[in-house]
Amino acid sequence: MNFQSPAPSGLPIIGTEPRHFLPVENLGEAIVGFRSRDERSRPFNLLRTQIARLVAGGVRVIGVTSATPRVGKTFVACNLAASMARLPDLKTVLIDLDLRRGSVAERFNLPVERGMTEYLAGRIDDLSEIAWGVAGQELTIYPAAVRKVLSSELLAGSRFQELIAAARAMPEQAVVLCDLPPIFANDDAMIVGELIDGYLMVVEDGVTTAKQVRDSMRLMKSVRCFGTVLNNYVQGFTGDDYGYGYGKGSGYSDYYN
Repeated sequence: MNFQSPAPSGLPIIGTEPRHFLPVENLGEAIVGFRSRDERSRPFNLLRTQIARLVAGGVRVIGVTSATPRVGKTFVACNLAASMARLPDLKTVLIDLDLRRGSVAERFNLPVERGMTEYLAGRIDDLSEIAWGVAGQELTIYPAAVRKVLSSELLAGSRFQELIAAARAMPEQAVVLCDLPPIFANDDAMIVGELIDGYLMVVEDGVTTAKQVRDSMRLMKSVRCFGTVLNNYVQGFTGDDYGYGYGKGSGYSDYYN
């Protein structure tokens, strides 16, 4: 597939061939979405199928967020992107928009010095300078180096609006996943939400409260919620190390051996 078709005049070019590549064997241990024979990838494959239906219906840009930090939103965003990248004839893009505390680079084990903050601030003009790929996979990653920045102002600026317009104008069948800050952290998720097609809400079993979910969805009320993802669900099942809630005693492991 050729992903280097020109963007409409005046828009940045998104999803082109990355300048930097990371071998699959150098990925962080938490990235299991590329491993089709790893049973830990199955929840992301199930989620991938649902997202693929949305993409077929015209959805292009999806945010992944949570009410509060440390409930697994970046873990879900990264592994969903990895799983989506295994679909034939689909271009997958992952953008880290958690500009203050982004951890996509850490999850993928990317040695990032410059990223989305520098692009949105106008210190980089060519997105390919910060684009990373995984060898042999149809995935482009735009990470963020952690910075103390006025993130809301950057996300409300014209460069970000042009970035989303370019994502929508990608000529290929594509999905763009945006790892957003937690909703309660600041107004960043709400600013981004006004420009994207919708979002996934990640909640953690035993950590995220019903009130936090309700209050978060109220703050994002003008944005379409595609659904919630329950992370680290272990109650009532023979959970595995990642707590996906299927359990190794349920017989599913036979499919991955």
